[in-house]
Amino acid sequence: MKTPISAVLMTLNEEVRLGAALASVAFCDETIVLDAGSTDRTRDIAHAFGARVHVNTPWPGYVAQRNMALDLARHDWVLVLDADERVTAALRAEVERLRAAGFECDGYRIPRVAHYLGRWIRATDWYPDPQLRLFDRRQGRWVGSLIHESVRVPGRVGRLRAELEHIPYFDLADHLRRIDRYTTLWAEEAHARGRHAYAAELFLTPMWAFLRNYVIRRGAVLGTVGLTVSTVNAFYTYLKVAKLYQLANERQG
Repeated sequence: MKTPISAVLMTLNEEVRLGAALASVAFCDETIVLDAGSTDRTRDIAHAFGARVHVNTPWPGYVAQRNMALDLARHDWVLVLDADERVTAALRAEVERLRAAGFECDGYRIPRVAHYLGRWIRATDWYPDPQLRLFDRRQGRWVGSLIHESVRVPGRVGRLRAELEHIPYFDLADHLRRIDRYTTLWAEEAHARGRHAYAAELFLTPMWAFLRNYVIRRGAVLGTVGLTVSTVNAFYTYLKVAKLYQLANERQG
């Protein structure tokens, strides 16, 4: 018998994107949706796709919410997805082959490709962006900080070839809004850990980020979209360092 898999998703006001994500994991033996208090049709859509829906508020943080979602699953093997991600037909076929044969590893990293401004981004820091999303929850748990959570599996971890599709932003304005929020969280957390930023970093780190993305990691081959991704990645780097620098100066003064 093939190993049963629970698809596990977290949601908050994802009525626009959730249906496609749920449809892509219909091959799993059950689907769990842990909602953080949506005010739109998110939970109705999840119910319509046959998911078991749970609500957890107030928000406990990404790591705690993700681990709570794992605990709700009935099966030990889980496939974790966000509402802005899709399991491709090729990825489904690869997962099906693995579970039919019996998983050899305790977890598997999946390459993730982002769709942005009309193109699939297979260059820059965004690719291949391997994500450990298929694993035995008896071995793997979410760990991390405010904005950089990840799964840790102490056992053997393999790599899949097929991609997980990611639609991270609605448009450039949405991207910039999230950058503002994430860089604030990053700066506050880094400052709390005692990290310092120096004036030279405001110039050097974004310059290196742009060169790495546009030249070394071949953003240039994507034309104007690659230029945009490389520039925005450099801006993200600048903004988080600038906010950390500002925090240090404000609290010293």
